[in-house]
Amino acid sequence: MKILSLHVYPVKSLAGIQVSLFGMDDFGPKGDRRWMIVDADRNFITQRAFPELAKVSVSFVENGVSVHIPGEGNFTLKATDEETRVLVWRDWVMAQVGESVANQALSRFCGKDVCFVYMPDSSFRRVDAGRVSEYRRVGFADGFPLLITNLASLEELNGHLDVPVDMRRFRPNIVVEGSAPWEEDHWRKLEVGGLQFDIVKPCSRCILTTVDPDTGVKDPGLQPLRTLSSYRRTADGVIFGQNAIHESPGVIHVDDSVTVIESE
Repeated sequence: MKILSLHVYPVKSLAGIQVSLFGMDDFGPKGDRRWMIVDADRNFITQRAFPELAKVSVSFVENGVSVHIPGEGNFTLKATDEETRVLVWRDWVMAQVGESVANQALSRFCGKDVCFVYMPDSSFRRVDAGRVSEYRRVGFADGFPLLITNLASLEELNGHLDVPVDMRRFRPNIVVEGSAPWEEDHWRKLEVGGLQFDIVKPCSRCILTTVDPDTGVKDPGLQPLRTLSSYRRTADGVIFGQNAIHESPGVIHVDDSVTVIESE
């Protein structure tokens, strides 16, 4: 097995960036989901309610992160000194409010008062203690620093669909090739490019998988989630991919070898 592709998502629920390598820090992949979008109540918003966010592209620039908002232009995200508490799922976290020019542009695009917020190093959000006993942190990702998916599982799913989907629907960080379909269900510890990763929770999928990443439109037939739920439903939900944590800092690259060192 080896890494087929690597992906980072600088802003939660905006388009991802495919990269050839990434380093990992305490939060997970460097720069991954340190930014998020919140409404006037400081509650996080995503493509679940605003599928058009899929069309907001993101890039790394010398000064950090830039977003392209259709009809509005390009904006480099910059955190201000203004701090606020924001809600992501059940966690209240301290964040810094982004500059108003980008917030106003995104608000016009969404038709709702929203703003960008940044999680600084001084803020700490803990990984689910029910799954990880260590006192580990995570950024604004749903719950864990990394999501690993298996190309063969996507190909097997696509065999059930009238219209195939690509892996972007599932927003992975690491895509693995060379394994059998659904073998990831049994992985417990991986060695990737000489670094070790612990598999800590199957990833339960939601309506976001029905959003076309190119058009920002939800599939009217709720695919691929409807088909996936017909045969991949477990006590943990409708499963595609595995959440993971890294055991140490380091860098991984596309084509790095992937070895299962512990399985159930």
